[in-house]
Amino acid sequence: MKRATRLVNFDSFCQNKDTDSPHTINPPIYRGSTVLFKNFADFTLATSGKHQGITYGTDRMPTQRAFEEAVRELEGGALTRAFQSGISAIINTFLAFTSSGDHILVCDNAYGPTVRYCTHILEKFNIQTTFIPPAAGKDIHEFLQDNTKLIFLESPGSNTFEIQDIPAITSLATTREIVTVLDNTWATPLYLDPFALGINISIQSATKYLIGHSDILMGTVTTDEKHADILQEYYRTTETYAPEEDCYTALRGLRTLPLRLGQHERSALEIARWLESLPQVGDVIHPALPSHPQHRIWQRDFTGSSGLFAFTFAEEQSSEKLAAFIDSLQLFGIGYSWGGFRSLITAARYNRSQASEYAGKTVIRLNIGLEDPADIMNDLKSSFESMA
Repeated sequence: MKRATRLVNFDSFCQNKDTDSPHTINPPIYRGSTVLFKNFADFTLATSGKHQGITYGTDRMPTQRAFEEAVRELEGGALTRAFQSGISAIINTFLAFTSSGDHILVCDNAYGPTVRYCTHILEKFNIQTTFIPPAAGKDIHEFLQDNTKLIFLESPGSNTFEIQDIPAITSLATTREIVTVLDNTWATPLYLDPFALGINISIQSATKYLIGHSDILMGTVTTDEKHADILQEYYRTTETYAPEEDCYTALRGLRTLPLRLGQHERSALEIARWLESLPQVGDVIHPALPSHPQHRIWQRDFTGSSGLFAFTFAEEQSSEKLAAFIDSLQLFGIGYSWGGFRSLITAARYNRSQASEYAGKTVIRLNIGLEDPADIMNDLKSSFESMA
């Protein structure tokens, strides 16, 4: 069953009904570092760490707290904290839940900066990473070590969209008390419930669908009850909070998430099915299509799909023809990220540590925006013709 976005009672965070302050639909933005206490008793409580209110600018202002609470309700988790970007959310999760000498597993199709952080930074702190097949399931036991403390999944994975068998992995991890983390940006909590599948920590790049307008960088981390205290203490200590103004914008985007994501889903599926009919196209890589290798798992675990998928050419194209195809597109911007209202395109070859059927092939990734799908298909059709 798809979840609906629930509005938060902002009065509990932002308003005081006993004053003459106006009551607006959207919460006010507080700009300030110093927070004044009502009396010395409250100050004493803050010094001892027992004060329940806001004690300082880094203690998350009301709008930040309102956004986190809205995401927590959407996720169905115990605690949510917002970070300055999606990769910041991922990095700080690694730091909060691992220690020197630990071993972690990361799916081989994870977001590129996630992979680079593991190999370039965590390794310096004696945290070893093993990359597992992008469609891993119960076979994950082959990669476990005595010191394995965390498993990081991204399902579907970046660019090539393989899906992991999440329940099979979390079932095994639970028996060994291994923390499981899922980057759930593609589906959002509307179309995949990580906690129902046994995941301990759900991460989203709010930059994408939650915000939806390609104008803010932000990431969120939501934990189950068992791991909430660890994240809470880590966040309080590091003060890696998201800016108040960005949380205000994120709240605005969050309210239209179900409407936007539904349109992204419908348009992307229509275009993906059309691409499958074209002789110039090889594979269309979309988990909601029956042709996808893990489509049955998608049917079992997901309740919908989003606007991001990829395809390959039936025959590899020269650099000149590839440039002609992309440069002739009128509706698509050429740029990183996705989840916004504008359609985007990227092209790359992916050679990962694990074997992949797409190794050495050019993968064209499409972010289908909110334009009319008929216009998008006409644009793509013209670009295919330009290659000839």
